[in-house]
Amino acid sequence: MKLSTQVKPVSFLKAHASEIVRTLGDRGEPLVITQNGEAKVVLQDIDSFETTQDTMALLKILALGNRQIEAGQEESAAEAIARLRERKRNR
Repeated sequence: MKLSTQVKPVSFLKAHASEIVRTLGDRGEPLVITQNGEAKVVLQDIDSFETTQDTMALLKILALGNRQIEAGQEESAAEAIARLRERKRNR
């Protein structure tokens, strides 16, 4: 995806808002809005936004896992299952 093809001035947004909303979902690409020649905001359809948020959440979980491994805080699957079963019994 090339963002350079999806750059429009704020005046375009003002004049074509309903058209932009209709086509964002169809294209699945974000739209960069500029003001005074500078990129200011990015518009994207809700499905793409939610996918991006889910991806970011997974990447954060992976990064946390990597930091825990580097710190020697990992445990085997058997240990994790035993810990979860113990927690369940104590409820």
